[in-house]
Amino acid sequence: MTILDQLADHARARCRLARQTEPADQLRARALALPAGDFAFERALKRPGLSFICECKRASPSKGLIAPEYPYQRIAAGYEAAGADCISVLTEPKWFLGSNAHLEAIARTVSLPCLRKDFTVDESMLYEARLLGASAALLIVSLLEPARLAEYLAVCDRLGMSALVETHDPGEVRTALAAGARMIGVNNRNLRDFTVDPDNSRRLRELVPPEVLFVSESGVQTAADAAAARAMGADAVLVGEALMRAADKTAKLAELRGET
Repeated sequence: MTILDQLADHARARCRLARQTEPADQLRARALALPAGDFAFERALKRPGLSFICECKRASPSKGLIAPEYPYQRIAAGYEAAGADCISVLTEPKWFLGSNAHLEAIARTVSLPCLRKDFTVDESMLYEARLLGASAALLIVSLLEPARLAEYLAVCDRLGMSALVETHDPGEVRTALAAGARMIGVNNRNLRDFTVDPDNSRRLRELVPPEVLFVSESGVQTAADAAAARAMGADAVLVGEALMRAADKTAKLAELRGET
């Protein structure tokens, strides 16, 4: 099994366990009872210039423990003060050491739109995301059949919640577009073996029409990397490890934004 297969299997097991506590129909009803969202995440990325989605991530399957100390609310507030446009929060608990509680607390702490970064394999995870305060959810094309992807996009639309549809190759980009994605992420990291190819976004950029938001994910470490994303016409970059390892996250974000 690949790492991605294991992540997906564990996500399914988490969903089965969670539904023993709260059945899917009750979860769905609670989420739909909330006022519909206003697609704040994608609206934030439509602003002029390169937007920065700054990630709260404690660990990863490839790098192990990244942040032994993880004051996630303080980190998120620091990102907001430093000029981040959106915040991504890992909620996957086994390999990334994330938690739903992290997202819920961060969404209450900051005014920025938050992305629930997890391995969505069940519709219930979208309702969870909305109830936790997320403005967006991650949908990974390689985990979802095309019809299921379209269904999940429709659920997000009904909730007023944006969907970042993650791709890695030309076929996945075409699948995302056919399903109606308004925001496509190209992951420079191959989730099957966690190798990183910084040029992956550049190769796939031309496949995404200008009216669809384009997010380059993973591999942004330096100001030059961010400048390359800007030059290729990316609307946003998602930055995790580089910020999480930085002793001064404010200075690192300023560096990536070209302000130093």
